[in-house]
Amino acid sequence: MANIGLEAYRFSISWSRLIPDGKGPINPKGLQFYNNLINELIRHGIQPHVTLHHFDLPQTLEDEYGGWVSRRIVYGSITSTLKDFTAYADVCFREFGDRVKHWTTINEPNILAWFGYDFGVLPPQRCSRSPIANCSRGNSTTEPYLATHHMLLAHASAARLYRKTYQNLQHGFIGFNLLTFGLVPKTNSSEDIRATRRVQDFLVGWFMDPFTFGDYPDIMKKNAGSRLPFFTKKESNMVKGSIDFLGINFYYTLYIKNSPSSLKMEERDYNADMAIEFERNDTPTHQIPITTWRLQRILDSLKNNYGNIPIYIHENGQKTSCNSSLDDWSRVKYLHAYIGSMHDALRKGSNVRGYFVWSFLDGLELVGNGYEECFGLYYIDFQDPSLRRKPKLSAEWYSSFLNKRTMNPKFHMEIEKNTHALSHSLLQYNAMEGSFES
Repeated sequence: MANIGLEAYRFSISWSRLIPDGKGPINPKGLQFYNNLINELIRHGIQPHVTLHHFDLPQTLEDEYGGWVSRRIVYGSITSTLKDFTAYADVCFREFGDRVKHWTTINEPNILAWFGYDFGVLPPQRCSRSPIANCSRGNSTTEPYLATHHMLLAHASAARLYRKTYQNLQHGFIGFNLLTFGLVPKTNSSEDIRATRRVQDFLVGWFMDPFTFGDYPDIMKKNAGSRLPFFTKKESNMVKGSIDFLGINFYYTLYIKNSPSSLKMEERDYNADMAIEFERNDTPTHQIPITTWRLQRILDSLKNNYGNIPIYIHENGQKTSCNSSLDDWSRVKYLHAYIGSMHDALRKGSNVRGYFVWSFLDGLELVGNGYEECFGLYYIDFQDPSLRRKPKLSAEWYSSFLNKRTMNPKFHMEIEKNTHALSHSLLQYNAMEGSFES
């Protein structure tokens, strides 16, 4: 990391590694592991950005009371004096906060609620009417909303603790993370345009409206009805304004088609409440299309709808086949385009504070194809017991950029070979979408 020139590194703390039973005694080996990691990062001039929860709730809490679908994760049992998530956060703030200045409470809760409690393909794999999973427990009509409600309250409780007890002493910041998509109407019909705005409310407004206004979007209240929990006045005040920054992850575009027939179903899940059909812009080449202008539109939307809150691009990167060539020019071109796009967004007034490449190393893609598609700047041989690592071309390019803040002529010439074709496709996409997103 230091040789590449990284100034910051984002990682997650495993709740179970630090507190094996989810509450109670701290594991000293887990504590030492994270202290060693944080100290080594700082020793090399790398700023740690830490996420507290990344799809890995302790199994004991899931078994005891159902995890995120239970209010106990927020408010505890009758005899508890601290809420479980807040107590875990308290340990992290107390033990690491003198060195960690950027805390993210929960990673991609919109996807955790959707894919973990509606579709049932992510842990804890709860669902009742999923087209892609056969769950042994769960309720797709209510649990996505319950889990999200409790994650919002748990975040707000942890943020309140941090601000009251630690922030003035440690001078850090606490925020949240969401997965975002480029959202494009399937046609230029008014129905598809309205449906696209509705999806934005269900995926982003679901969290950002409570953070900004203290309540859920009106369209969610209308479509979900009594299945959507409500905030008490005290809870609303606690959630509102509880983030110092927002982290967003961006990869794909969804094409949205209005589908009002789903609202006529007797038992609707979260997905049906959106009343849409969608397609993803996958390609058969194991690569993600470069759509920098859509990320800029997301940034513009956040700025216009929720104030110019500080934004970190927490994840953005290109996938390739895990066993493909180390000369990953597609990743170099992808990163070159998006980093340039961030400079454009800054010039236009977006409050972007940082950009993190996904990812430093090849790894298991939980929401994807496992070990078939990889995002790393470094190749890992998963068949080798020692997990042999090799830098890819993208690691060399990224190091050159970070250390010199300019383009190595070698890379610049290679990227220029594809500039005409890339620019032509960008112009085509912009022209096609101009009537959809004005």
